[in-house]
Amino acid sequence: MRHFKKAIRKISKYFSSHFEVLVAIIIFLTILIAGHDFYKAIILMLEFIVIMEVVKMISEFITKETLRLRYVLDIFIIFLIREVIILATNKNREYFDIVFLLLVIFIFFIFRILAIKFSPQNDKKQDVIQNEQ
Repeated sequence: MRHFKKAIRKISKYFSSHFEVLVAIIIFLTILIAGHDFYKAIILMLEFIVIMEVVKMISEFITKETLRLRYVLDIFIIFLIREVIILATNKNREYFDIVFLLLVIFIFFIFRILAIKFSPQNDKKQDVIQNEQ
């Protein structure tokens, strides 16, 4: 009995610091119990993430009156990943379309890296560091 309580404490401590694992387990069990296709659940979760990113982008635009390129690129990347999953699970798949979308995703990743590297906020941080020296 003592080992059982110790194991329960370890498990609860793990899930308190790794909340996303618990959420993923709950979502996975819900998918299994409901009998949905796994790829459809993934597509719905990606759509949910796209909606969250759009809301974040709009919220920041309203409060700061600026539009971050990173958020826009994130939305497109997630949406394109969703499209790749849809095409890959289709029985009549067109490999050219999948490869083309993967190439577009790769290009968007390059743009995202460049947007982060050459962000105006990074320039402000560099100015602050130089002024402190």
